[in-house]
Amino acid sequence: MSRVGKKVIPIPSGVQVLQKEETVTVKGPKGELSLLLPRGISVKMEEKELRVERLSDEKWNRSLHGTINSLLSNMVEGVTKGFQKELQIEGVGFRAQSKGKTLSMQLGFSHTIEFQIPEGITIQTPNQNQVIVQGIDKMRVGQTASEIRAFYKPEPYKGKGIRYAGEVVRRKAGKTVA
Repeated sequence: MSRVGKKVIPIPSGVQVLQKEETVTVKGPKGELSLLLPRGISVKMEEKELRVERLSDEKWNRSLHGTINSLLSNMVEGVTKGFQKELQIEGVGFRAQSKGKTLSMQLGFSHTIEFQIPEGITIQTPNQNQVIVQGIDKMRVGQTASEIRAFYKPEPYKGKGIRYAGEVVRRKAGKTVA
């Protein structure tokens, strides 16, 4: 039995969980998320908790048991609290600014990078070297932060680039003159 799959998911007050055939929908104060359940996995709803169960011990069902439990847990947390990722921009002249549905970044290239913000994601720039990505879907928040970081990954010699808050970039020594 999967350790993660056996965990019970508590449902806080103000959150509704609806199951229609193979789709589980979670509604909360921040929004609504839904998940299509794969064959062999079922969800049992009790008073204020969810239990993920597998219908057989096939390898495919065992592998998805913990995954579906984690996805449902993230959905419940997302519609109540939400998720956020913070990015820091390092480098002389590097900056970002949020304008409506676009994120405008100057990263040392000859042109300004215009990133279209996906639906369901909000991006804040409290100062020009900090970007905060927020949303209710953990996967979309992480994917969006990863796409922004991919424009200029931190390089090991000067440390310039876009990095996650708290990310440690191992620095290398430059060339030495003999």
